[in-house]
Amino acid sequence: MIHFQNRNKPSRIARKFPARNRIVVVSIMAGMAILAGRAVDLQVLHKQFLKEQGDMRHVSDVEVEAYRGMIKDRNGAPLAISTPVESIWMNPQQVDPLKENEFRQMETLLNLPKEKVGELIKADAHRQFTYLARQISPVIADQVKALKLPGIYFEREFKRFYPTGEVSAHLVGFTNIDDIGQAGLEAGYEKSLKGIPGSKRVIRDGQRRIIEDVENIKEPVNGKNLELSIDQRIQYLAYRELQLAVNLNKAKSAALVVLDAKNGEILAAVNQPSFNPNTRKSLKESLYRNRSLTDVFEPGSTVKPFVVAAALDGGYVKLNEVFETHGVFPIGSHVVRDVHNYGTLDLTHVLKKSSNVAVSQMALKMPPDYFWGIYNKLGFGVAAGSGFPGEASGSLLDYQRWHDFDRATLAFGYGVSTSALQLARAYTALADDGILHSVSLLKRDEDVDQQRVFSASTAKRVRAMLETVLLKDGTAYEGRVDGYSAAGKTGTVKKAGAGGYIEKSYFSVFAGMAPAKNPRLIIVVMVDEPSAGQYYGGLVSAPVFSKVMAGALRVLGVAPDQQDNMPVLLTRQGS
Repeated sequence: MIHFQNRNKPSRIARKFPARNRIVVVSIMAGMAILAGRAVDLQVLHKQFLKEQGDMRHVSDVEVEAYRGMIKDRNGAPLAISTPVESIWMNPQQVDPLKENEFRQMETLLNLPKEKVGELIKADAHRQFTYLARQISPVIADQVKALKLPGIYFEREFKRFYPTGEVSAHLVGFTNIDDIGQAGLEAGYEKSLKGIPGSKRVIRDGQRRIIEDVENIKEPVNGKNLELSIDQRIQYLAYRELQLAVNLNKAKSAALVVLDAKNGEILAAVNQPSFNPNTRKSLKESLYRNRSLTDVFEPGSTVKPFVVAAALDGGYVKLNEVFETHGVFPIGSHVVRDVHNYGTLDLTHVLKKSSNVAVSQMALKMPPDYFWGIYNKLGFGVAAGSGFPGEASGSLLDYQRWHDFDRATLAFGYGVSTSALQLARAYTALADDGILHSVSLLKRDEDVDQQRVFSASTAKRVRAMLETVLLKDGTAYEGRVDGYSAAGKTGTVKKAGAGGYIEKSYFSVFAGMAPAKNPRLIIVVMVDEPSAGQYYGGLVSAPVFSKVMAGALRVLGVAPDQQDNMPVLLTRQGS
């Protein structure tokens, strides 16, 4: 017999569930009550304690600054170095306004105006960061730390220092307060000098001081050192003599370049007036310009040796050819003039006396494209390629636009513009037996970009002619070099203005090399607007060449060639 269960009567299993449900509900409610109580305890009763504990210790990532690369001369002498310093900043919201005595002490230590800190607290009360001092010495920073002022923090930085001061300022340049290159080679090589910052994880205390390094995240990559071609001994010598010349001649400015005649390295590049990159707050921007590499001028008679060499090499004049000058040379409606009537001149005396008439006659013998081609090969109208920021290109008019008078004036250095560096580079084609060198501000063993412009025989002959320029009856007797033979050319150039050339306003120029038989160095000197009475290149710039060349050759250990000051003259027969 089958019995059916009464559906209205609960089973034993079903009766157990309400009890379990009650236990679960009670447990959940108890847990929630405990959590709520703990939350009240943490967020209300012990809130300040926990906040202080959190402030006392927290982990953060900080940047590890990379060391900026040094700039050194060719012998390793430092021209720009970075030294560790401290910067001090303040969180105005954390400063204790009652510590007035300590604030006064800090203001004195940091050389701040009285009550400056108070003014900053009021002005920047809504901010959490404001600088009090940048790049101060660690000694002073330690004295400020000893005051133990809340809300005052310290940050390690690097400050750039220039040991040679004014001597190499235009060349090396400088960085700003954030150690970023602003001028000169500091700006030109910013990418390689600055390096790549790293980072690390640290634990800070309540005053944001680092109390423990946790781990290195990324190592900093220090900047690369820059090794220049500059010889600081020669740089100083050139700077000193150029400064004396500017003062003596009451000149507006001046520039000087020293090149290695064998490989085109720039051994010195100096300018006047100069500035001190370590203290430059009140100086004008115009003083930062590196005139020797970025400013151009018409080179005047210093280009005449190239005209003679071009005419000889091209077969447009003969070695024993003579020129009838008579002091004037009409070209169409224009007239080329010499300072004196030199009469009949051979090639040597054309350069020795610096005859405009004779070189104009030579220029008109040469086809314009050939003449222009020689100037172009010598680098006129093209940047010298030293890598210096803002380096000048100068100008050279296209030969298709030349008239006969243009060709004539180009032969004695008008109508073309050049920097002192470009002119010095062009002279390597005479100094190194016809080989034109590229130039470099970085130390190198050889010039892989050299090219031939003149034949070796022509370059040697023109050098011999230029030796006579430094004889007593030449235009640069003051340029002779004690103990060494020397060769060079003067230039006295009228300055151009808005309405044409300006009367009694000149560039005084000298370009030369020594020893003359086998040149080691080339020096170009340009003095802008000498106003003490003398303005000829042979009287203003040649003496600077003489002193710098003599000193530089001795610094490099070049043996005197004991010339007797009577070089062999090239006669009309070419002997």
